[in-house]
Amino acid sequence: MNLEGKRIVVIGGASGIGFAVAEGAIVEGAEVVIGSSRPDNVRAAVTRLGNRASGHPVDVKVEDEVARFFAWAGPFDHLVFTAGDWGGFRTPRPLAETDLDGAADAYAVRYWGALKAIKHGVGQMREGGSVVLTNGMIAHRPRKGTPISTAMAGGVEHLVRGLAVDLAPIRVNAVCPGAIRTGVWDQIPAETREAQFKAMTGRLPIPRIGEPAEVAEAYLYLMKAGYTTGQVLLVDGGGSVV
Repeated sequence: MNLEGKRIVVIGGASGIGFAVAEGAIVEGAEVVIGSSRPDNVRAAVTRLGNRASGHPVDVKVEDEVARFFAWAGPFDHLVFTAGDWGGFRTPRPLAETDLDGAADAYAVRYWGALKAIKHGVGQMREGGSVVLTNGMIAHRPRKGTPISTAMAGGVEHLVRGLAVDLAPIRVNAVCPGAIRTGVWDQIPAETREAQFKAMTGRLPIPRIGEPAEVAEAYLYLMKAGYTTGQVLLVDGGGSVV
């Protein structure tokens, strides 16, 4: 149960939780290969991670690009997928105002993108390999105006269960983070941001925002946990129990 000498592909590894997973894996002795849609971000992340990291741009919405990425990446041990784009469905809205023809945007990266990565990645995966996907707490705590994103997040969890059976003995699991301090919050002024954090986390058993490195530990565990598959690990400060 260690990552020493393992080779790990992190799609979404140029920033946020994915970058923290890559950092943690390197600390544990792994080599990482990161993929992200923005070439500049990939280059910057590889520079920060050092000589045990490499990377290549990939748009997971384009299947041919995904196939080329894995052909370039070569053999590896574990696949981590943290890429996420909710399309236009991050903001709650009444169903009557929802563009159903555009609803597929919510599924394009985190659901279909993950499937493309798995489809083209498993052929390169070494014996004892695993997949770790990423979900959202909205699957467990729906809010008014979020039926599309709630359904997508729930679909990811059922995908984990189905793939754990279909791809066995490759293990398939997911991490479901709560409120985490990633770069997506940087566009909000600091004072407003901190007020939002307090409002979001004040009722939690652990009443603070989570850090990417804390969530990364869940991904590292699931890669190492050889007797765990078909599971979704919630890392939410206890939000699911209150």
